[in-house]
Amino acid sequence: MRFTSLGSGSSGNGLVVECGTTRVLMDCGFSVAETKLRLERVGLAPSQLAGVLVTHEHDDHMGGVAKLCKRHAIPVYLTRGAAQWLPPDFPAVLVRLIDSHTVFSVGDVEVQPFTVPHDAREPVQYAFSDGDARLGVATDLGCITQHVVDMLSRCTSLVVECNHDLDMLMEGPYPASLKHRVAGRFGHLDNGCAKSLVEAVDRSRLRHLIAAHLSKQNNKPELAVEALSAGATCERDWIGVATQEEGFAWRDA
Repeated sequence: MRFTSLGSGSSGNGLVVECGTTRVLMDCGFSVAETKLRLERVGLAPSQLAGVLVTHEHDDHMGGVAKLCKRHAIPVYLTRGAAQWLPPDFPAVLVRLIDSHTVFSVGDVEVQPFTVPHDAREPVQYAFSDGDARLGVATDLGCITQHVVDMLSRCTSLVVECNHDLDMLMEGPYPASLKHRVAGRFGHLDNGCAKSLVEAVDRSRLRHLIAAHLSKQNNKPELAVEALSAGATCERDWIGVATQEEGFAWRDA
């Protein structure tokens, strides 16, 4: 199993997981044209996707899903809450409703959805497995729960949200209401919370740890790297960063 990011941040998200001949895209917050360009960058075409898995309805995660899937006849996997945000003319034959507590498979990829606290209708994150390696992704959650810790424990690869530095957020230009939303229990993880999450999970099999969904206004890559390296008690150069423009290159899970 291997994985790559097409881009991560408030301007659009997309992560590809490949097992054998199966490739799935987790979220699509880019236009169809931009998604095609970003897929080509990692050696893929939309026609090679077996499915698109949606975490929640916010535009930076779901904004490009309907048009991409409709144009290329790609099944879309999502909760009933997120499905309410599909356009009325979206083909029902392409909709795959999932239960947030039930494992399912897309070709060779085993997918474990799990619930997270976030200000969306029925948000989930995902863990992916080929029966041996396990990739856990946790972006867009406002606080840590034991369920999240359990789902991310014993992963071989982790992609963890480091959305903001709390001091930068509070001292920055956002209006007070937005600051409280971002920092709230249903908002986004700050660097300190990301550190605590990494500390809490079972890291005995961990080979990759990547910081994701960094705010351009309220965080710096070096702060996110410092937080995750402290949480994992590892060297800073062992931590990867998913950028908005480039994501990150293929990694073996």
